[in-house]
Amino acid sequence: MDANIVKAKLIEVLQTVQALSGEDCPAIDGGTKPAEALPKFTSKVWPVAAGMLGIALGKSIPCETNIFVDEDSKVPLAINQTVALVLKILEEQDAKEAEEVGAE
Repeated sequence: MDANIVKAKLIEVLQTVQALSGEDCPAIDGGTKPAEALPKFTSKVWPVAAGMLGIALGKSIPCETNIFVDEDSKVPLAINQTVALVLKILEEQDAKEAEEVGAE
């Protein structure tokens, strides 16, 4: 999957989440860290945004995977970092699906 598509869909999802929450949405670019920059974009909202991104991409992003904060350091991720993480998740899923199909 193309990184630019993931980035565009991610930004759309974040804008939608902010609108649905009744919150302002500042300009979002590759360096924006949603966990810091978006009003009231908290850990309660992250799984919803991840799920919406998965739907927008036609893929599944596990709800337990936090795509907005680094799992180890707990440092908020920028949009470009989130895109890279999502691409990695999707590649791993595709590889697993290919293995399962090959095993049949």
